[in-house]
Amino acid sequence: MKSNVSRRQLIKGIAAVSGAVVVPQSLTAAITKAETILGPELKGKINHSVCKWCYGKIPLETFAQECKKMGIKSIELLGPDEWPILKKYGLTCALPNGAGMGIEKGFNDLANHDELVKSYEELFPKLQAAGYTTVICFSGNRRGMSDVDGMRNCAIGLRRLMPAAEKYNITMIMELLNSKVNHLDYMCDRTEWGAGLCEMIGSEKFKLLYDIYHMQIMEGDVIATIKKYHKYIGHYHTGGVPGRNEIDETQELYYPAIMKAIVETGYKGFVAQEFIPKRADQLASLKQGVEICDVA
Repeated sequence: MKSNVSRRQLIKGIAAVSGAVVVPQSLTAAITKAETILGPELKGKINHSVCKWCYGKIPLETFAQECKKMGIKSIELLGPDEWPILKKYGLTCALPNGAGMGIEKGFNDLANHDELVKSYEELFPKLQAAGYTTVICFSGNRRGMSDVDGMRNCAIGLRRLMPAAEKYNITMIMELLNSKVNHLDYMCDRTEWGAGLCEMIGSEKFKLLYDIYHMQIMEGDVIATIKKYHKYIGHYHTGGVPGRNEIDETQELYYPAIMKAIVETGYKGFVAQEFIPKRADQLASLKQGVEICDVA
C-alpha cells in the first residue's frame, strides 16, 4: 500500500512541478498510463473484491483489467484454472472455490463426508501454492434434518479437515444463505446457527461468510448482528434488497453505515460485491458499488 501511495504522490509531484509549463505529450501519456495501472485513490479501510459470476458475459481477462482500474484487489469464487489470469493482472482471489459438492450437498449429511474431505484436502496444496488462504464451503440442505443434528454432522466432517487446514494455513468459510427466496431448505441460514457451528468446531480455521443480502432477507438487523457475531465472520458479500441488484438508493439497505460498522469491528479482510447488475452498463454499476462501500 505504501509503495502505491508514494508512486501516486510522485505522479502528482510531476504535475505540480510542471505548473504552467507545457508538459510533453510523452510525459502526459506516461502519467495517464500510471494512473490507470494504479487504479483510483480509494480510502483503504475496505479491501474490495467482486464475484465474477455476476458478470458472466464479460470475459475474465477483460473483467480483470476493468477491476484493476477501479481499485478492486480481488475477483473471487474462481477455481485453479482461472487463478493465473488474476495473477497476470496483480489481483488475488479473496475467496476461491474448487472443492465440494455444491450448495445443496454439504457437511450436514454424513454420507457426503468422505467425498468432501477428499476434495478439500486435494485443493489445499493448490491454494497454498497460489498464495490463497481461504476457501468456500456449504452446510447443504436440511432434507428433513433438525438443525441440531445438522450442526453436529457439519462439525464432525469439518473437524476432520481442520488438521489439514491448519497445515496449509487455509480458513474454510461457510456461507450464510437465505432459505426463503434463493436457496430453499438450506441449513446455514441464520447467523446464530453459524456461530454455534464455529463454537462446536473450535478452530480459527473455520469462519462464516456473512452475506448481507441473504441475512437481510432472513433476519434483518444487519449492523447489530455484525457487531454481535463479528468474531465468527471471515468474509462479507453485498447485494441489494429486494432483488439482489445495485446497492444504491433503489434498495432498502444503507451500505455506507454497514461498511462503517464492519470497519469498527476491526475487520481487515475483503468485502465482495455480489449483486447482479440491472443496468445496461454493468461495469458502471460495479464502480458505483465500490464507491458506495469505500468509507472513510
